[in-house]
Amino acid sequence: MPNKRKVHRPTSVSIVGPGNLGTALALVLPSAGWKVKFIAVRSAAARKRKENTELARRVGAQLVRLGVEPLDTDVVWIAVPDDVILQVAQQLADRQSWRGRIVFHSSGALTSEQLAPLRKQGARVASVHPGMTFVRSSVPRMAGVAFAIEGDAAATRLAREIVERLDGKSYSINKRSKVLYHVFGSFASPLVIALMASLERVGLAAGIAPGKIKTMMVPLLWQTLRNYLKHDAASAFSGPLERGDVTTVRKHLAGLKAVPEAREVYVALARAAVKNLPVKNRLQLQRALATAGSLRRSQGRLPTRASRPARPRRPRYQG
Repeated sequence: MPNKRKVHRPTSVSIVGPGNLGTALALVLPSAGWKVKFIAVRSAAARKRKENTELARRVGAQLVRLGVEPLDTDVVWIAVPDDVILQVAQQLADRQSWRGRIVFHSSGALTSEQLAPLRKQGARVASVHPGMTFVRSSVPRMAGVAFAIEGDAAATRLAREIVERLDGKSYSINKRSKVLYHVFGSFASPLVIALMASLERVGLAAGIAPGKIKTMMVPLLWQTLRNYLKHDAASAFSGPLERGDVTTVRKHLAGLKAVPEAREVYVALARAAVKNLPVKNRLQLQRALATAGSLRRSQGRLPTRASRPARPRRPRYQG
């Protein structure tokens, strides 16, 4: 009988960039059977940071300086800010052999083309973006998390296998759609937090003690989210806009002059609601919001020609 060739299954991974996402990857990948061998940082200062040394110790990895030591693992997963992914890819491409290796990056907005320098050296590349929020104080579970994946066939195939082992969900994303896909995620998390920040500012302006803002708002926030998840945006929509209460909306706009940034947020969201959700007195609401927008523009616009100081006329050449 012919000898069966033993197929190598990739099991080792290097994480480039132990930020919020890189830290989360280093902590969850071992549960999927992946050994984190290297954690690479881009500066000597980062190598000395306590949180990075503790992370490396916790997962049994070696903390190395990017470009100094080769990352001889089956997979290299780049988790650095978007604006330096291409630079990191070029730095890696110049340092070692990449034929047959797999490289991922996790940008939501950028495509796998950012890894072109590594592809030219023989690597198979993909963008693998988890649709999840990552902060230092909490490492979320990946079960049920949607991973948007695009890139070379071999790399995307392995990415889907990893996601499956993490109990996540894999979705193919078109390169042309990545920016709007990332905006979609931004509306679901960071912009929600921006909205919460505006809510807090308005609460303080209303005289609510800082320690009571969450206590007062959490039941309302939770029920709003439950209504949306159980039904849809239209069915979960309520309040003065839905009722067509133009008088109350005008009072809101007047009161919010005390918190101008929150007023701009209110106007933008209210306009979107009037356009996309079921409301009464739609035309009157549009007029009230248009007036608010005109006032905002008039306060911030450049002086008109009539209000600008006259420029001194240049004397004509009399030569």
